[in-house]
Amino acid sequence: MTTTLCTDEQVFGRSAGLTEARMHYCPGCTHGLIHRLVAETLEELDVLDRTVGVCPVGCAVFAYDYFNIDMIQASHGRAPAVATGAKRAVPDAVVFTYQGDGDLASIGMAEIVHAAARGEKITVVFINNSLYGMTGGQMAPTTLVGQATTTSPLGRDPGLAGYPIRVSELLATLDGAVYITRQAVGSPKAVQATKRALRTAFQVQLDGKGFSLVEILSSCPTWWGQSPREALTWTETGMAAQYPLGVVKDTTGSGTE
Repeated sequence: MTTTLCTDEQVFGRSAGLTEARMHYCPGCTHGLIHRLVAETLEELDVLDRTVGVCPVGCAVFAYDYFNIDMIQASHGRAPAVATGAKRAVPDAVVFTYQGDGDLASIGMAEIVHAAARGEKITVVFINNSLYGMTGGQMAPTTLVGQATTTSPLGRDPGLAGYPIRVSELLATLDGAVYITRQAVGSPKAVQATKRALRTAFQVQLDGKGFSLVEILSSCPTWWGQSPREALTWTETGMAAQYPLGVVKDTTGSGTE
């Protein structure tokens, strides 16, 4: 029996939608993985040359260094307003925001609600890791009841801090929202579903149908105090109990993730 080893065949490579810059994210953080999924989706749709991304303030603040497309840096929470201006100024552009839960669901809540209500033809990639990652692991609007953070060391008490906000369900009540889904990246199956969801969301924009958002449950091993493996598992166990995975609203009739 003869075994042939192939040593020079490349089976996987960097997406043309990403630069060669080394990412700054913590070990086990899934921002980098999600960047790749977004970049691959844009590349496969053949829209890299007309895409404009809008960076948040938060862990992904340096996304303009990583995406190989035109990028705009927005003030904290204002990415949907900036994206609205870009899309209205250049209607043929593919415009997306990339925002964390602190940026989008706290200081930027008014911006995202009104962008969805207006049916702005933009796509939002919403990263939910249930706390403020960049500034020290503080409690966020998405922090789970009982979850310990640096500002809720005994766990979130709804009597003091209220209950976590389900952003996708909130936005789904607005007529301008066309496609809203919540996915995760804690397993290969989940990654594949997220990739399909991103493609659907961008296709909604390409078809001129209205506002689309993909919420992605993302791990934060550093501030969760977990190993990378534990954190990946918890996104689809602990987090998904509060934030169920799947399509929240789809008026396109596509029936896809």
